[in-house]
Amino acid sequence: MTAFETPGDSSRARPRRRADAERSRVAVLDAAVRLLAERPDAGMATIAAAAGVTRQTVYAHFGTRDALLDAVADRITDQAMAAMNEAEENGGPALDQLLQLQDIGWRLFERNPVLLQLGSTRAGTAADQARHEPVAARLVRLIEKGQASGEFDPAPPATWLVAAVTALGHAAGDEVGADRMSVEEAATWLRTATLALLGVRPRNPAP
Repeated sequence: MTAFETPGDSSRARPRRRADAERSRVAVLDAAVRLLAERPDAGMATIAAAAGVTRQTVYAHFGTRDALLDAVADRITDQAMAAMNEAEENGGPALDQLLQLQDIGWRLFERNPVLLQLGSTRAGTAADQARHEPVAARLVRLIEKGQASGEFDPAPPATWLVAAVTALGHAAGDEVGADRMSVEEAATWLRTATLALLGVRPRNPAP
């Protein structure tokens, strides 16, 4: 505090600095989400330029590129969960809801290819597991609902089916990452494999 400041002036400055820092952090994260959707290999300097801040500012908020990728993944997960919440509130048969959730995930995956980096290099981290837990819990509820209604095979434990469906999703992502399948092809075969795993019989065509 200088001779020209009062204690009140200093206390008012601190919230302003915190607000400025938060706005700067949000600007960096917004720029990262936008830029990494177009250029998954974009570095910190490029992201800083897109956010209109210095490279040092980016590192002040996110100490490493991995930390920034984690924040991007959190943002994308929040978007996915909001869309899934809306889909679940709309109700409907368990199968329709499950396929809709799968479609939501793949649309975000297609728009954010940087998720391939997270899936291939950061699988199994505590952050990834924490992001997956609410999705897994939602899938367990849907599968139990489908088993109770007769839509899905009632024999396998719902938790095992969720683990298997999740593994299929990872396999589909790996195929896209290795350029052996397009996103559309992987999504199609993921749906086919999911239906077979759940024991879903083809629906009778409408008369």
